[in-house]
Amino acid sequence: MRLSEFGNKEIVNLNDGKRLGLIEDSDLMIDENTGKINSIIVYETKGSIFRSRPNFIEIPWEYIKKIGNDMIIVEVELDKMRKFL
Repeated sequence: MRLSEFGNKEIVNLNDGKRLGLIEDSDLMIDENTGKINSIIVYETKGSIFRSRPNFIEIPWEYIKKIGNDMIIVEVELDKMRKFL
């Protein structure tokens, strides 16, 4: 799959059915030696736009269960994955 085909896919958590965001609004952590994707960083949009430290979730590539035409299904426990910049 080409990176350009990822753009508008929605990221959905299998555990609770929550929409986590879109790939186009996320960052991909890519191993520069192999070119493989290590993880996806999804930024939370809740809260104030003036927050100096946004929350994000780093989803390791192995947590991805399925990549479909419109969405990417991941299986994560959000409380354990939430981080800060």
